[in-house]
Amino acid sequence: MTWSEMEPLLEQACWDTLYMVGWSAVIAVVGGLPLGVLLVLTDRGGVLQNVVVNKVIGQIVNIARSMPFIILMVALISFTRAIVGTTIGPEAAIVPLAIGAIPFYARLVETSVREVDGGLVEAVQAMGGSTWTVVRKVLLPESLPALISSATTTIVALIGYSAMAGTVGAGGLGDLAVRYGYLRFETKLMWITVAILAVVIAIIQFAGDLAARGLSHRGRSSAAPRLIPRGGPSRAGMPASAPEPEAAPAEIELVEPTKVP
Repeated sequence: MTWSEMEPLLEQACWDTLYMVGWSAVIAVVGGLPLGVLLVLTDRGGVLQNVVVNKVIGQIVNIARSMPFIILMVALISFTRAIVGTTIGPEAAIVPLAIGAIPFYARLVETSVREVDGGLVEAVQAMGGSTWTVVRKVLLPESLPALISSATTTIVALIGYSAMAGTVGAGGLGDLAVRYGYLRFETKLMWITVAILAVVIAIIQFAGDLAARGLSHRGRSSAAPRLIPRGGPSRAGMPASAPEPEAAPAEIELVEPTKVP
């Protein structure tokens, strides 16, 4: 097979792979992020401590993660047909890819959020902050570098899953490698697809690591965050005996840290 014959096949396969992985990654982040945060909030000592709910969600996540992807694809055939109207092609592959990636990313989010300093959470609660304030102002910003690294790991895993999905008619580089590289003995084409996958994974990993390091360095160059009531006057010069007005919970905000020269 000449390059002029391989080029259109490779181009279409690359777009199919990016299409599957892109949409699956978006769905995985949207579904896995709140699930992972909920696992932390409902755990023992969490803001919304509820051991029963935590155990139920944890078991569901564990079962979904333990299922091999190829079996998951077969098990979801009826569900995939009901959602997208077909069981082959890139659109059909998005359904099992996303469902398989959501619990995977949720566990990574849980691990990342657990690393946040509990003192910051207690400070927000002491100022009257709600659970949503704790999540939005402390948990997510403080764990953002780790969340980006987790998303990068999930995308890399999805690329491998998409190649596996190609073996059952999902399209993409995996399908091209099997149909031409294996069944038609086009070894050259198969190794080209392997090289393309390796390059794509390397680029995604580099970009994710670069973003995570940039955010991590920015966080270390800043002083500790301060919590103040929005619109309230400074209390630095107020005498100790002066009565402190009660701050409304809805008015709590996290002031951006001051840069350290």
